[in-house]
Amino acid sequence: MSAGVALVTGAAQGIGAAVAAAFAAQGTPVALLDRDAAVEATAKEVDGLALLADVTDAAAVEAAVARAEAELGPLTALANVAGILRTGPLLDLPDGALVDSLAVNTTGVWNAGRAVGRRMYARGAGSIVTVGSNAGATPRTGMAAYSASKAAAAALTRALGLELAPHVRCNVVCPGSTDTPMLRGMWADPEADRGRVIAGTPAEYRLGIPLQRLAEPADVAGVVVFLAGPAARHVTMQSITVDGGATLGT
Repeated sequence: MSAGVALVTGAAQGIGAAVAAAFAAQGTPVALLDRDAAVEATAKEVDGLALLADVTDAAAVEAAVARAEAELGPLTALANVAGILRTGPLLDLPDGALVDSLAVNTTGVWNAGRAVGRRMYARGAGSIVTVGSNAGATPRTGMAAYSASKAAAAALTRALGLELAPHVRCNVVCPGSTDTPMLRGMWADPEADRGRVIAGTPAEYRLGIPLQRLAEPADVAGVVVFLAGPAARHVTMQSITVDGGATLGT
C-alpha cells in the first residue's frame, strides 16, 4: 500500500540507494536526488524519479523539490543521506576538508530540510530523517572533518524538529561501519581491512563490532523507513545508532 511520497538525497548508491529501494518496496513513490548522474540508473531500478542536483546548492534543491511534488505529489518523507568523507590526521588535512565536509554533510541537510520542511509544515504533516554517523558523537582518529560535520547535521536536525513540531517529526539515524563504496574506498586491502574494522584497532582507540559484522545498507535503510513512517509517530528529535554495538551504546 502506498504511503505518501518520499525524497531521498544522496540516492545514487550506498545507503541512499538502499533507503530509496526500501521506500519503493513498501509502495511509496520516491524521488532520488544526487549530483552523480548514476542516480538515473538507480531511479530506474526502483521505478522512481531521478533528480540531478547538488545538495550544497539551495536553489537547485528548491527546484528539485518543486519538481518532485509536481510529478509525484506532496512529500511526506525526506531522507537526508547525501554525504562525503574526507579522511586523514586533523593537522595534515588540507584547509578545504572541513569546508567541503560541512557543505555537503551539514549545509545539504539545511537546504533540503528547509525546502521540504516549509512545505510539510504548511500542510501540517511530514517526517524528516537525517543519516548521520556514530562518528558524530564518538571521536575517530583521522575523521575529524567528517565527525564535526555529522555532529552539526544531527544538531541541526534536532533543532528543525523542535521548530517544526507538532506538525513534522525530525530524527537522526547514526550508522557505524557500513559496507558501501564510501567505506570500501578507505581500504587498501579489502579482506584484511574488513577484518580490522570488525575486530577493532587498539592503536587507533577504536573498538570492534560486537555483532561481528559490517552493516549492510539495508540495515540502515530499515531504521530510516521506520522513523519516517506512522509506527514512529511519537518519536522526534531522537538519534538511533545502528553500528552493531561498536560504540557500546554510548
